[in-house]
Amino acid sequence: MVEEWRMILGRPLYLLLMIGAPLFISFFFLDLMKAGAPNELPVVLVDNDGSKTSRSIARNLNAFKNTKIVLQAKDFHEAEKAVQKGEAYGIYMIPKDFEKDLMASRQPTLSFYTNNSILIPASLQMSDMTTMSALASGSVGRSVLLAKGATEEQAKALLQPISIDTHPISNYNTNYAIYLCPILLPGIYSILIMLLTIYVLGMEVKYGLSRQLLLLADDNIMMALFAKLLPMAVVFCIVCMGMNSVMYGFLGFPCKCGIGMMHLTTCLLVISTQCIALFIYGLFPTMRLSLSIASFFSVMELSLSGFTFPVSAFPQAFQAWPSICPVRQYFLIYTEQALNGFGWQYSWHSVVGLLVFCLLPLIVMGRIKKVYKTMVYEP
Repeated sequence: MVEEWRMILGRPLYLLLMIGAPLFISFFFLDLMKAGAPNELPVVLVDNDGSKTSRSIARNLNAFKNTKIVLQAKDFHEAEKAVQKGEAYGIYMIPKDFEKDLMASRQPTLSFYTNNSILIPASLQMSDMTTMSALASGSVGRSVLLAKGATEEQAKALLQPISIDTHPISNYNTNYAIYLCPILLPGIYSILIMLLTIYVLGMEVKYGLSRQLLLLADDNIMMALFAKLLPMAVVFCIVCMGMNSVMYGFLGFPCKCGIGMMHLTTCLLVISTQCIALFIYGLFPTMRLSLSIASFFSVMELSLSGFTFPVSAFPQAFQAWPSICPVRQYFLIYTEQALNGFGWQYSWHSVVGLLVFCLLPLIVMGRIKKVYKTMVYEP
């Protein structure tokens, strides 16, 4: 273990991958998403009416948090070119004689277009433009009803027969940082942990130190690997707990189960990821092959863990995959405990899953011992 600490502290590559890269990734994503959600997304206005009503609609649309009118185009073709150049994500088009047709109850049409190849900005702008159109329609309907002698309460009841009371749970202000960072960051950490664990295991064979390691451990492979991997686990756990403190403490992310419980869960994720790396290396003791397999597993684990696309919507053949991913189990614990504050009876299976991953190396201990005793590195 002392030798391992010397190697970690004496090689800049280890310090970069274990401390520098996780810190950079963490602060990059936390700073990138500090606004919580995309704001003032550019949109092009095509006002073919130029009336008082159309100017009022444009001002109100521009007042929305997610939308900013960056160009008032003369016609649709000019607006289309702006979207094609990437200067805007959508077009809001008010037709000619809009106000006149509106006052005459001829039901004019408001048209809006969004570039759905960039899904999130397009969805946010579509929501704003749809809301603005509904508000404009309601405003005109209210004026007509009041002019016909209806009271304010009667007009409200006719325009909105059912009052809607919405309550977004856990992430009430739709903060993308709260939704993504507590899962994305541990997911990226797990890739670094898995690859670095296999790398240090393979280095023992590459430099011919594996027999010496077994000699120091009195031929006990479990003791040897425990002493070798524990310093890495300590460093990764400290880094992860530091980022938890930043997210749940300094930035105020929701943590209904208490930050201490998330520290323990994150440490369990670190250890289970190391154990899976050890299991992969035991199955495929060639360093290049095991690194390739671990890379594939890590990327698939992050992609299919279900935090951006629901597992229930996966093809049937892929729905079982997330169950063998530590990041998926961590995601379930985070949403059920930190975000929603459910009882642990809803998360015990995820904790057991992480603990089961920690037992996988027992299957390949004999094979790793044989490799460490007999294998010669082939460049």
